[in-house]
Amino acid sequence: MATEPSTIHASAVLVGAKAVLIRGPSGAGKSKLCWDLLQAAEQGALPFARLVVDDRAFVEVQGGRLLVRPAPALAGMIEIYGLGVRQLPFEPVAAVGLVVDLAAPDADRIPPAEAVKISISGVSLPRLSVAAGVDALPLVLAFMRTTAGGD
Repeated sequence: MATEPSTIHASAVLVGAKAVLIRGPSGAGKSKLCWDLLQAAEQGALPFARLVVDDRAFVEVQGGRLLVRPAPALAGMIEIYGLGVRQLPFEPVAAVGLVVDLAAPDADRIPPAEAVKISISGVSLPRLSVAAGVDALPLVLAFMRTTAGGD
């Protein structure tokens, strides 16, 4: 069953076989985390990473998976703080495997079970909540390295 695509304020990076969907308020660091994930792959900390979308994403459900793709006008563009908007290679679509919520008010040292999962358009996904001001990259890397089946 497919759903109609909807637009959300989010970014996404394909890491391995699944995308990390990055949400948060303006200025929370969505673009920075995208860039950090891309750099982590270049430095060998991740096997593969490629930009899917920065800032405005289309999401839809197909075959029980949440898919993310860029808005056509923003395809391949990423804002790098201090440099402006740059063009990069990108994936046109990816299945989401992890949702990262930046500046999350419910971020906790030891999150309760109900905080580590989220349902988006009926698709249940693992969720990582990151407190405001906390560097998200080490948490995302730790999640991927310590979660069974995390790609």
